[in-house]
Amino acid sequence: MPIAYYITHPQVRIDANVPVPEWGLSDTGRARTSAMLDQPWVRSIRRIVSSGERKSVETAEILGRHLRLEVEVRERMHENDRSATGFLPPAEFEAVADQFFANPYSSIRGWERAIDAQRRILSEVDTVLGTDDAADVAFVGHGGVGTLLLLSLSGREISREADQPAGGGNYFAYDTRARRIVHGWRPIDRLAQHRDD
Repeated sequence: MPIAYYITHPQVRIDANVPVPEWGLSDTGRARTSAMLDQPWVRSIRRIVSSGERKSVETAEILGRHLRLEVEVRERMHENDRSATGFLPPAEFEAVADQFFANPYSSIRGWERAIDAQRRILSEVDTVLGTDDAADVAFVGHGGVGTLLLLSLSGREISREADQPAGGGNYFAYDTRARRIVHGWRPIDRLAQHRDD
């Protein structure tokens, strides 16, 4: 069964003076990405597709070097557009993110609407999967749109209940033939526990 893995970039180097899409991985984020390379599920990946944001590209390039694969960049796989507010302190960000998920048809403080971000990421994934369904593929991106994708693929309404664990660096797996979620969010750098997600 061909599997699509959606991988979120791990921890980033936060800099309020740099636009969020230009943030790179922190030392912790790089270490976690390197630890991911030892996970058994990584070996089957034959294609890597990344958001164009720096933190995602850096994550994808570490994976690509390990697997000797070129990274394809798709600019429309970016995180939900939050440029209207730019950087927000963590507590304020979480409050606005709660509203983003709770009101998917409204723009919260100028952010891209959740429904639009969901349609965009789903369209990007569908386009990639439509070109080759015989191999495992890794999509490297972001927690917000990744959660929206997970909700859509599992037939659930938009809410924050399926949000990835804090800090990023998680992945979920989707069987592209059976069109079902194999498992929900798991840390990229830890062996899977034998349980259903």
